[in-house]
Amino acid sequence: VQLQASGGGLVQPGESLRLSCEVSGFNLNLYTIGWFRQAPGREREAVSCVSSFDTFVADSVKGRFTISRDSVKDTVYLQMNSLKPEDTALYYCARSPANFQPTAAKWYDYWGQGTLVTVSS
Repeated sequence: VQLQASGGGLVQPGESLRLSCEVSGFNLNLYTIGWFRQAPGREREAVSCVSSFDTFVADSVKGRFTISRDSVKDTVYLQMNSLKPEDTALYYCARSPANFQPTAAKWYDYWGQGTLVTVSS
């Protein structure tokens, strides 16, 4: 089982980025994939997750971030628009066997490495 996150970078406030989480070793359709982020000095928080049944988007990013899944490419995307300095963090993708849109890290069994997003002018 592997999850490979990519797409982070340095952008200015108001700009966009698309993160990708390419997975392998399991059937994407049978799992929930979540995006989490952790800023310096802060706890890891759930940003968004997607399963075959539903999606979750945190209030802090609702209306700006969109999660999607491509089962053919085995990839989950996080489109981030109107980025703000407070979105600066290390972003991780992770896999969960739960299908109730879990937001707690304890429900996730495999994690990818993080990809750094920095929003600064």
